[in-house]
Amino acid sequence: MKIRFVTSLACLTLVAGATAHAQEYPTKTITMIVPFAAGGPTDTVARLIAQSMGTRLKQQIIVENVGGAGGTIGAARVAKAAPDGYTLFLHHIGQSTAPSLYRKLPYNAVDSFEPIGLVTDVPMTVVARKDFPAKDAREMIAYVKANKDKVTYANAGVGSASHLCGMLLMTALGTEMTTVPYKGTGPAMNDLLGGQVDLMCDQTTNTTSQIKSEKIRVYGVTTKTRVASLPNVPTLNDAGLPGFEVGVWHGLYAPKGTPKPVIDNLAAALQFALKDATVKQRFADLGTAPVPDNQARPEALRTHLKAEIDKWAPIIKKAGVYAD
Repeated sequence: MKIRFVTSLACLTLVAGATAHAQEYPTKTITMIVPFAAGGPTDTVARLIAQSMGTRLKQQIIVENVGGAGGTIGAARVAKAAPDGYTLFLHHIGQSTAPSLYRKLPYNAVDSFEPIGLVTDVPMTVVARKDFPAKDAREMIAYVKANKDKVTYANAGVGSASHLCGMLLMTALGTEMTTVPYKGTGPAMNDLLGGQVDLMCDQTTNTTSQIKSEKIRVYGVTTKTRVASLPNVPTLNDAGLPGFEVGVWHGLYAPKGTPKPVIDNLAAALQFALKDATVKQRFADLGTAPVPDNQARPEALRTHLKAEIDKWAPIIKKAGVYAD
């Protein structure tokens, strides 16, 4: 009886401590890790929601870029962080493809994190340097097939959204291109603007303003229907690549073991941010939209992540693409 009493007392003490922590949380600045370089599309999404979430939580949320290795360096850092709610992690579809792309990961994509909620599902665009010879998608397809040894394709590194989209694009074209990897989409876009590379597939959050200002060519969006912010841009399905469709979803996580009351607090802050009129408008300007309220929740992200891991595993295996 004495042992049982002590054990029960210890459990009550832990519960009380966790509850007190949740009631006090947050008491200091929160860091949101983005596993890519500053200026890229995931960085843009993070900075948009961080400010509004911070308003709801009454604490500043700073965004820190920890790029490299397709997002796995940043992910590993968060997996090892203290589970106290002061380190968050915003990642995209790459969280679901890393288990298949990397032979050895220093973390488990599902079990090393506590999901907070989905954020947005961003369309992608196939774009080129401004003076690329092909004027539309059909000309681009023909040009790439005829000049495959000369055409260069930029991406943000193995496992990045631009890498995955490019892999699907080359499969759809039945043609390889010379791949030029970068440490983030921001640097890749800079070289596309400068004419150092030919093509790239990137999220509308990173390409919309460049397309509207006619600094780059655009051949199509990767959605079933046209994007409201780019009404004159056809879908790739209509432009000559039937069935070509890919979107880049983003999710917010905390380290495994973060107390449930803290996760619930963060999920509420995320839901608040996604209803913020300014956030919604900025997302719309960039060709995307916040997920519905029922998707900005831990259980929704957990289910979606597992389903996406199962979806991408056979695709990556068939392509034979791996990274150490």
